[in-house]
Amino acid sequence: MGSKDKYSVLLPTYNERENLPIIVWLLVKYFTEADIDYEIIVIDDGSPDGTLEVGKQLESIYGADRIVLRPRAKKLGLGTAYIHGIKHATGNFIIIMDADLSHHPKFIPQFISKQKEGNYDLVSGTRYAGDGGVNGWDLKRKIISRGANYVTQILLRPGASDLTGSFRLYKKDVLEKLVSSCVSKGYVFQMEMVVRARQLGYTIGEVPISFVDRVYGESKLGGNEIFQFVKGLLYLFATT
Repeated sequence: MGSKDKYSVLLPTYNERENLPIIVWLLVKYFTEADIDYEIIVIDDGSPDGTLEVGKQLESIYGADRIVLRPRAKKLGLGTAYIHGIKHATGNFIIIMDADLSHHPKFIPQFISKQKEGNYDLVSGTRYAGDGGVNGWDLKRKIISRGANYVTQILLRPGASDLTGSFRLYKKDVLEKLVSSCVSKGYVFQMEMVVRARQLGYTIGEVPISFVDRVYGESKLGGNEIFQFVKGLLYLFATT
């Protein structure tokens, strides 16, 4: 069974020209060392910084079977990026992660062994359990993140310790069902995915990860994201 498994990594990108070659190199390294079959699907949303051109160079280095470029004309959001990526994925498992180096590929083999251990429908990286943690955040950001997670745990009782993280492994058919049942956008989307998973009776495994703040580029969390998060949380509380 194990040898037939293939893992498709979905990498939504927007202005990640500096990060993309590094994250791809690390992914290739860890997949190759662990002898895991993989593909990396880069979904670039019309980045003005030339991310797609870098992707084309990576495709020529590693091959079109490993680096799959599926760009879109403009920024259309995370949920639709995943739907777009799933359509082109040939793996039976999907890994979602950020392209900005905040998620280290070294944890992926742990995700895979955890999934096999309990035949979990999804495995989530957690910053809030075991020896997981956050590096590079100021106190304000840590308080916002911890606070958001704490309030969410109380209101939604999701059965997972880290709801707003976006480093996860899914069975492909499970991800398809979850994405189609989610209505949220942006920051709240990851949270809704776990809440819906619990609602639909899917099993969730967790792997402690260390999260590192963006190496290059601007963080995308602002006041508007926090407002959207609270709004989304109240929506989920009312409907789940």
